[in-house]
Amino acid sequence: MEVSLDISKITEAKRIRQVRLGAAPVTLEEFVAVARFGAKVSFSQEYLEQVTRSRQLAEKFLAENRKVYGLTTGFGDNVRKIIPQEQAVELQVNILRSHSVSVGEPLKKECVRAIWLMQLLSLGKGYSGIRPETLSLIAECLNNDVTPYVPQDGSVQYLAIEGQINLILMGEGRAWHNGRLMSGAEALAEIGQKPWTPAPKEGLCLTNGANAATGVSALALYDNLIAAQTADVAAAMAFEAFRGTILACDERLHSLKKHPEQANCAANIRAMLSDSAIMKKYIHAKVQDAYILRCIPQMHGASKRFIKDCAANILEEMASCSDNPVLFPEGGDGTALMGANFDSTFASGSADILCMAAANLAKFSERRTDRLTNRYLNQTYPAFLAERPGVDNCYMIVQYTAAALVGEIRSLSAPATADSVPTCANWEDPVSMGWWAARKSLMVAKKLHYVLGIELMAMTRAFDLLQKEEDGFASATKAVHDKIREVVPPVEKDRYFGPDIESTATLVSDGTIIETAEKIAGTLAL
Repeated sequence: MEVSLDISKITEAKRIRQVRLGAAPVTLEEFVAVARFGAKVSFSQEYLEQVTRSRQLAEKFLAENRKVYGLTTGFGDNVRKIIPQEQAVELQVNILRSHSVSVGEPLKKECVRAIWLMQLLSLGKGYSGIRPETLSLIAECLNNDVTPYVPQDGSVQYLAIEGQINLILMGEGRAWHNGRLMSGAEALAEIGQKPWTPAPKEGLCLTNGANAATGVSALALYDNLIAAQTADVAAAMAFEAFRGTILACDERLHSLKKHPEQANCAANIRAMLSDSAIMKKYIHAKVQDAYILRCIPQMHGASKRFIKDCAANILEEMASCSDNPVLFPEGGDGTALMGANFDSTFASGSADILCMAAANLAKFSERRTDRLTNRYLNQTYPAFLAERPGVDNCYMIVQYTAAALVGEIRSLSAPATADSVPTCANWEDPVSMGWWAARKSLMVAKKLHYVLGIELMAMTRAFDLLQKEEDGFASATKAVHDKIREVVPPVEKDRYFGPDIESTATLVSDGTIIETAEKIAGTLAL
């Protein structure tokens, strides 16, 4: 079944309340609805039947004492060790305990939920041999807001992270529930569940696969898509604030570059500014604008192309079974195939590329903010957009914050997946470093939301100043201005601007900026 992205639905995640897992892949907005916004998960009958068939195959292989990795053998370099049937359960308990060795500060709730959801998706394909009741227990934890305490540092791909998450299923480790941190056993008891004992192969299922990297990368993908569309909104405001020439977005110009994302960005800006009297007034006022305006379609378009390519990889991984071994019921007797579907390079390599896409959007946004606050470049605005420059600093240091965030984004954009440190007595000789790639891609995306929030805050202030001289802002950009003014009051003199940044960044992150513009300009193309 084809996996695709529908950008018109990207802001719907916060409104989805129930996601049913079955034959069809979940959409990105459904995934985020569960991981970030607490939507409930349920299983279709088909989902449960295919999981049950796979479990029956695992039990058949165990009864026949077939040589199957992780079922009748040890793990990693211990694959040469055959495990007696009477120790099969102990083997699975031991993998969860021994692999739970990540360190540091705990992982954020949305990331833990994303990983658990990815395990439900991957293991629910019906090729892993896990029991339906095990997946149901995970769903119960998700639906009752149980969040394992998972130290986030020290994993090359997934093992330590996934071990820590699933330790609480056995009543071990720690978890949050109802705002309290408690033992795994207490958390299970509070939702009416008992500690679980893994059946043969189940411990391996729950510490194996690209699920951790894919789950967190999916969140980063979503945040980058939100950022890319919001960047176009900020850019439309910039054209009016700087009284630029809209000819830089002329359809004829972009028809000569065969990049649809570039043409779409230009079309988005034209749509948002279609009724702008300011654009009509200044269309021939200058030969051309600085790069920061006239290169917007090219730069935003390239970033969007990177994001779209990453979306294809991540969505395909979300629809995949990334376990090892996988169990096929071929020929009635069945077969176990040992390979490397656990590798996360498709998702984590894409996470590295998302960082580069975000860095490009961030550097352009920050430069627009700088130009707007810089009296040498901003045409007629007062220094730092202050009412009383000198006495008031206004957005002087706000621009510093944007500059610092861009610096942090650049540092985090060094690719993680280009690196490798062999593990497991060199049995696992190249490793993806996918966990760090995924983590930093989400960090970068959240920083980008702040950079865009700062720009939008500055553009809103510029609109306040410009309307003293100009009439005729576009309906779409004026609506965005008014939406921001609902949470950020006008600037009359210096005040504590930190809360203003947080409020505007929240409007970016939850899709409000996009929805406000789209109500007037129509769906923005990617």
